[in-house]
Amino acid sequence: MSLSIGIVGLPNVGKSTLFTALTKKGGLAANYPFATIDPNVGVVDVPDERLQRLAEMANPAKVVPATVEFVDIAGLVKGANAGEGLGNQFLANIRNCDAICEVVRYFKDPDVVHVDGRVDPASDADTIITELILADLGSLERSIPKLEKEAKRDKDNLPRLQIARRLQSWLDEGNRAATLDMTDDERAAAHDLFLLTMKPILYVANCDEDQLGDRPQIDGTPAIPICAKVEAELSELEPEEASEYLESLGLERSGLETLAQAAYRLLGLQSFFTAGPKEVRAWTVRIGAKAPEAAGVIHSDFERGFIKAETIGYDDYVSLGGEQGAKEAGRLRMEGKDYVVQDGDVMVFRFNV
Repeated sequence: MSLSIGIVGLPNVGKSTLFTALTKKGGLAANYPFATIDPNVGVVDVPDERLQRLAEMANPAKVVPATVEFVDIAGLVKGANAGEGLGNQFLANIRNCDAICEVVRYFKDPDVVHVDGRVDPASDADTIITELILADLGSLERSIPKLEKEAKRDKDNLPRLQIARRLQSWLDEGNRAATLDMTDDERAAAHDLFLLTMKPILYVANCDEDQLGDRPQIDGTPAIPICAKVEAELSELEPEEASEYLESLGLERSGLETLAQAAYRLLGLQSFFTAGPKEVRAWTVRIGAKAPEAAGVIHSDFERGFIKAETIGYDDYVSLGGEQGAKEAGRLRMEGKDYVVQDGDVMVFRFNV
């Protein structure tokens, strides 16, 4: 699965510094607005201790983790929905992402100019969400006349028009589209409207080193405290040195590891594994997916010709010494088309070509 998360925020909140550390890619981080114009894209491994444990047992030729794609989108400013600060281009980049990671500035640095001349996290977050809401209202204003014509021609199109009108009223009151109480059918119809505020949002508080122990809240939602400067330093260290540095800060894991895992959960995803001498690999599948869908993640032929899935729970696989031990203990299960994949399942698929 190709998953994309857009990193957004006002100019000079540390987005590009965070992105560079996150992806270990060179990127322009500058003390002026719109240093980033074209979005930078980087693929980040999702840290998973289970994958390493499986690799120790199977001793494979290679280990392949699950990944998430992060897109560094240039800073938004007030009026972006109307094109201010190249806003239309930046909003289009957000539209192509599956979710939004909003970086809010908590750090204090007189050498890094805040676009509004002050550090005010709540105001920054409000500016971003307001611009996204206004962009969605503009999108609906253009879409509704077309939907009205389509509904007159074919009543099957009426649900899309009705939910579009409900969302327009909801957004006009200053609410995100995702917070509107909708039925499953309404939510499916709303999905086709491609609204920015329907996307799930993850908040990152870019803070100073001495603020890492804080648990800030943004718009009533817990934010992940990350010091982009610390993460940039960690990205340049060898694993053992990085571990020692984290320990000196009183941290168990880097903020970027926490962010990658949180992004994975935000999108309602989980991992299942395949394990053998050639490869141990984490595969990404949505929570609630059934076995054929998981098979299709590996190859579409696996889903079309699906017969059974040999399945071992992760804990059983590890505690019983792998596939053979699980089989001898009766913990290897043959699951059919209706089996709902569980996080951590170790699977082998049987299929017809």
